[in-house]
Amino acid sequence: MKSFYITTTLPYVNAEPHIGFAMEIIHTDIIARYKKIQGFDVFFNTGTDEHGLKIYQAALAENKTPQAYTDELAERFKNLKTLLGLSEDLHFIRTTDARHKKVAQKFWKLCEKAGDIYKKEYSIRYCVGCELEKTDSELVDSRCPIHPNRELEIIEEENYFFRLSKYGSKLLELYDKNPNFVVPDSRLNEMRALIDRGLEDFSISRLKEKMPWGVDVPGDDKHVMYVWFDALVNYISTIGWSDDVDKFNKYWPVVQFAGKDQVRQQVVMWQAMLMSAGLPPSQQIVIHGFINYEGQKMSKSLGNVVSPQEVIEEYGLDALRYFVSREFNQFEDTDISREKLKTAYNANLANGLGNLVSRIMRLAEDNLDFFPVVDTHIPSDVSDALDKFCIQAAANIIWDMIGEIDFEIQNKKPWETKDKKVIADLVTRLSQIGFILKPFMPETAEKILTAIKNNKTIDSLFPRKDA
Repeated sequence: MKSFYITTTLPYVNAEPHIGFAMEIIHTDIIARYKKIQGFDVFFNTGTDEHGLKIYQAALAENKTPQAYTDELAERFKNLKTLLGLSEDLHFIRTTDARHKKVAQKFWKLCEKAGDIYKKEYSIRYCVGCELEKTDSELVDSRCPIHPNRELEIIEEENYFFRLSKYGSKLLELYDKNPNFVVPDSRLNEMRALIDRGLEDFSISRLKEKMPWGVDVPGDDKHVMYVWFDALVNYISTIGWSDDVDKFNKYWPVVQFAGKDQVRQQVVMWQAMLMSAGLPPSQQIVIHGFINYEGQKMSKSLGNVVSPQEVIEEYGLDALRYFVSREFNQFEDTDISREKLKTAYNANLANGLGNLVSRIMRLAEDNLDFFPVVDTHIPSDVSDALDKFCIQAAANIIWDMIGEIDFEIQNKKPWETKDKKVIADLVTRLSQIGFILKPFMPETAEKILTAIKNNKTIDSLFPRKDA
């Protein structure tokens, strides 16, 4: 059996899960489910990133130890599996797991052995929100454009550094050999431009006396690992590196889903780290855009955060999965509002898919005395899109199919003709819709296929929201 390994990034646990990460993990789940339908042995990974200054400060602000703080919030991310209807075999890793910390230390030693880790005194401007140092070219009005409400911190100390500058040409060679290494390719072009400007070595440790919350640097009890160095290693620690060689070789390399604020970390830093440790690069990296609310980036301080729980309570789980699959731009930013969600729901779920299912199954229940053919194959254009990780494109094709069936019903008027052949064909085509919706909207797919099996009408698949 062929193997396939896919992962989200590991979100920080310094805040509640938000709809942006819900989009990322649902996208990843869609691909995982699709690959299982294709017959792959899928390893689907997510988890929580629990070290770093941001978390340390948040824990102190609540008068909690960092471990108690992360234990509490990690559970909320674990609960996403049920809340978002994710695959039952989803694997969840925490970077505070004892095994992960040992693997991070072993990985450090390999990079050190390669001559890529050294110590020096330095001074930088540091964004705690990104957990990244910032250069002048990355700032807007002397602030991080992603976290403009945070003051940049000045860090002046002796740290360990990773020789990223050594890997520019090797990274470009990797990209040249794998032109589809990053989806969309515009993000890869950004990294090529970054490398052309010259890569700088980056800090990979913090003094424990200033920031004790992290993985101990092997051989130096005065330092802990910089959060990004530790967290990125989860992609290999979660599949058994280096204790379980067979498991690692079975699943590696990985397809990584990530947000556009993590392109440098995933496409440049992590790939260079893998090269340093003598490991193969990732298979592919898929980058999604941000979700904004009425033109503004969501933030708790502005009070404009839309949580996945809130959307589910209003519209249902599969409506949320539909929104992030089709209504939200996959590769660019999406501007949402509550009014836009309601309009999309009514037009494409209540009046679209829901109404179509109800009409066809009412015709079938009233007129068919035989079981129609069930179509359980995925059309090639849908497969082509999903093979390229273009989830929104695949969803659009499915809704085009829904529109075509609806148009045929209007043309052939089977409620007047009672033509059993026409009605049976409509049920067959509906069964295909139900089958290919399995990765996207598994509950809805099951309801459609069960209705067909029992030849029963469904009248309230997606009740309209008129209020």
